[in-house]
Amino acid sequence: MGLVNFPMRILLIGDYSNVHATLAEGLRALGHVVTVASDGDGWKDYPRDVDLRRYDQRAANAQTSGNLPIRGNFSRLTYYLRLCRTFRHFRGYDVVQLINPIFLPLRAERIWPFYRYLRRYNRRVFLGAFGMDYYYVKACLDCTTFRYSDFNFGTELRHYPDADAFRRDWYYGPKGTLNRRIAADCDGIVAGLYEYWAAYNNDAALQSKLRFIPFPIKLPATKDSPPSLSSPPQFFIGIQRQRSLYKGTDIMFRALERVARKLPNRLRIVKVENLPFAEYKQKLSQADVLLDQLYSYTPAMNALEAMAGGLVIVGGGEPENYEIVGETQLRPIVNVLPTEDDVYEKLRHLALHPEEILRLKAESLAYVRKHHDHINVARQYLAAWKGE
Repeated sequence: MGLVNFPMRILLIGDYSNVHATLAEGLRALGHVVTVASDGDGWKDYPRDVDLRRYDQRAANAQTSGNLPIRGNFSRLTYYLRLCRTFRHFRGYDVVQLINPIFLPLRAERIWPFYRYLRRYNRRVFLGAFGMDYYYVKACLDCTTFRYSDFNFGTELRHYPDADAFRRDWYYGPKGTLNRRIAADCDGIVAGLYEYWAAYNNDAALQSKLRFIPFPIKLPATKDSPPSLSSPPQFFIGIQRQRSLYKGTDIMFRALERVARKLPNRLRIVKVENLPFAEYKQKLSQADVLLDQLYSYTPAMNALEAMAGGLVIVGGGEPENYEIVGETQLRPIVNVLPTEDDVYEKLRHLALHPEEILRLKAESLAYVRKHHDHINVARQYLAAWKGE
């Protein structure tokens, strides 16, 4: 059944890296009625219309902030019953999009009934390929889809606690089962990065329902001004303590410290850990260069947000990233291989050539404006949801 042209009622469930909250702004600007329901992605606390946090998560956040946590013996049951009451309102939408197969903070075995409810009472349901899932893990483990990834260097698999846990949960466990069931049943799958598109594209049965759409970024309202540069340039690295090995920030930080020791007057290191999203953005806005995910082919939301603010990204900028968006001229990302020496050499070059930083700053903003403007991306989503 076709979808109405205008306006549509859209429900976006779950959020990673502010993807759904930003997409919602673009859709609303085009006149559509959008509800974002999520847990805020934990301590990052992204904006949403319906709060799906667990009570024990609220308690943990309160404890972190210094407030007394609220505890109860029946928090799990209370949360489950609250979800059931909330889902009664999730009916009659033209489109429902899930951020991931694990779109609720529940065990995978308990999510399927909520998916079936959404499927029954709404017109169309789409699955987002925006993060870790069965198909991505499978593609990484085959050691042929990607030259390197979170799980492999060439033909060798990486072994560290996060990788082993992801393999266990997604490839062998109930999360993978849930992922395969939803992928087979849903109306379509939208991938936000080349890696996720390539992973799902490996499955011939899913290719007809797969669509790549770039991540949405809300651009500054003011007109572009000539890029400026701190003296000395500020090199920013954000570290999630529990995911440093997974994201490669341990290697990138060591390389950055080496450059700082060799060229102490050529750069300043700004290091932050586990900050809420709003505070993180404020500190990032003052920097010149951002060190992002080491094992990625592409810039994800964190990097794209920084590029929209005129920062230079050191991270994933492989040829596949530019090919999938059809970019033939702009090359704003300082692409690094997943080795400390390669990161060191690229950072050293930037520190010695600040004029290069200025050039790449201008290209970064031009690139995001061209490919990631949240309103243009929202139009691409509407076309995909309508089957155009």
